[in-house]
Amino acid sequence: MDSRKHAQFTGSNADISRQVGGRYTAFDGYNEGENIELIQDKKIVQSWRASDWIQDYYSRVTFILDRVEDGTQLTFTQTGVPEEQFEDISQGWWDFYWYPMKEMLEK
Repeated sequence: MDSRKHAQFTGSNADISRQVGGRYTAFDGYNEGENIELIQDKKIVQSWRASDWIQDYYSRVTFILDRVEDGTQLTFTQTGVPEEQFEDISQGWWDFYWYPMKEMLEK
């Protein structure tokens, strides 16, 4: 939920609102959406779409953060991804989000 930090670990521009109903864009505009639910340090729910999807079609992403003994556990789900985009979107989360985030957090 921090535009600067998001851009830092992804290497791409991001503009992220911290308000429910606020908009965001990430990865130089490749994806965008709206914040649906925000519970500080616990949960983020957003509408999410890729720029090459059918206009006005959104999936839903949910990030749940739970404290665990050694830090924080992140549980992520995304629903409503078009079937023909599923493999690319799934791999994209790993390549452009999870691996770079892990690398940043380990520093």
